[in-house]
Parts: sequence; structure tokens; C-alpha cells
Amino acid sequence: MGLRELLIPQDKIFFDLFERQVAIVTESANQLVALTENFTNVKEKCHAIELLEHQGDQITHDIYETLNKTFITPLDPEEISGLASALDDILDYIDGSAEKMLYYGIESTDSPIIELSKLIQLSVVEIEGAVKGIRAISNPKYIEARCIEVNRLENLADDVLAHAIMDLFKSNDAITIIKYKDIYEHLEIATDYCEDVANVLSDIAIRHS
Repeated sequence: MGLRELLIPQDKIFFDLFERQVAIVTESANQLVALTENFTNVKEKCHAIELLEHQGDQITHDIYETLNKTFITPLDPEEISGLASALDDILDYIDGSAEKMLYYGIESTDSPIIELSKLIQLSVVEIEGAVKGIRAISNPKYIEARCIEVNRLENLADDVLAHAIMDLFKSNDAITIIKYKDIYEHLEIATDYCEDVANVLSDIAIRHS
């Protein structure tokens, strides 16, 4: 990279990478819902989600590599690394949740698993809209609204988790309790990371508007 490229903010590069990364997160969330709603061909569906997670890892690596080579950036370096890391965390927990369903050998998904998966999907749709909005922050209120909705969805996920665990402990099957509780909690953590992304995006919208 030459001196000119070092001195000129690499707006297009970073925003292109973020939009590619969030598109993969969205597709992963869509596939998670497809898996939980139709719990067949589980190994193949989990493998497809795993491949998306690997693609996301590569884009995260590309973002960090570009950041290390760029002298002036369109966003603060901490904002860039924070957003890349939090998006990657969502992917990790989507993949990890699917992996647990496969490796634990559960025979079927239940209402909490499907509900939590859909809340992840809804959150990611909002995040994708907000990520596209930071390319040119002409309407920070739009980004803020998307972030507020993600926060609301995360609160719903907390409620789903609490009720799911309460119902789960009505069972006397310790193995089932352990398996499903772990899956529930892993899915809910994905919504926590969605909220982390929303917080980063909200800060970006405020600082750069």
C-alpha cells in the first residue's frame, strides 16, 4: 500500500467488508431458523452454518489486516475493531448453538429454541440495516431506531430464556435438562452479542453524525 492509500481514509474498503460480514451473519441466522424449524438433515445444515462461520472469520481477519495497514480510517480504529469483533461473536454463537444441537444428539427442537433463533434472526436483520446506514450517516435516527429494536429483542430473549429454564426444571430428566439448558443459554448469548453490535453502531451514529 502506497503513501497516498495510507493517508486517504479507506471508506469504501471498510464499509464493503462490514456489509459482506453482516450479510454472512444474516444468512447464518436464516439457516439457524431453517434448522430449528425443520430439524432434519441436521449434520448437513450444521455444516453449512459452519462454512459461513469460516467465511466470517476470513472477513474479520481482512478487516483487522486492512486496519493495521491504514493510517487514516473513516471510523475510529476502536470502532472498527469493536464492530468486527462483535459481529464475529454473533457468528460464533450461531455456529456453536447449531453444533451443540448436533453433538448433543437431541431428537427435536422445542418452542424456546425456535423462538430464540427467530429473535436472533430479527436482531440481525435490524443490525444489517444499521450497518448499511453507517456508510454515509445522513440519517442517524434510522440507525438509532434499529439499535433500539435490537435492545428490545434482547430483552425478549432474556424472558424466553428465563421461562424456558423454569419449565425445563419441571422435568426429572437430568441429561435433557443439561443439554437443552446449554443450548438455550448459547442462543441467548448470541442475542447479547447482537446488543453489543447495536451499542457500537449507536455510538458510531452519535459520534459521526
